[in-house]
Amino acid sequence: MHDEFLCHVTAYGVCGGRRIGVPLGTYRAPTLALALWWMRDRASWIAERLDPDPGNPLFPPNSIAPVADTVPDVPGMLRAWCGDMGQQERIAEELAAGRLVRVATRDETTEYELLAESVDALRMQRVVPALSTPAA
Repeated sequence: MHDEFLCHVTAYGVCGGRRIGVPLGTYRAPTLALALWWMRDRASWIAERLDPDPGNPLFPPNSIAPVADTVPDVPGMLRAWCGDMGQQERIAEELAAGRLVRVATRDETTEYELLAESVDALRMQRVVPALSTPAA
């Protein structure tokens, strides 16, 4: 079982013809449960910023407008992922097995990516087998 996980959230867009990544957060989770919680929390955080509640008193009247039905619903996809317990269980199994997990969604301008991986698996990948000499 892998005990510690490194989690990242990044937004990718195109600027000057080049794909640019903007880190939105990193967390070193001491447990699998906290890694999953952090990924769901960040997904909800992105969704709320892309699609805030129009009734929120922090926004002036008419400052938020609906988008066309043809625009990909990134906030809806992120919220659905957070609420899908089957997906959460599959991700937990992948992380517990030491595999990298990537959750990504995009609209016309930006790709949002959540990554998590086992710190133990990262360490194991860096280990180079020691040279051994044949027994005499």
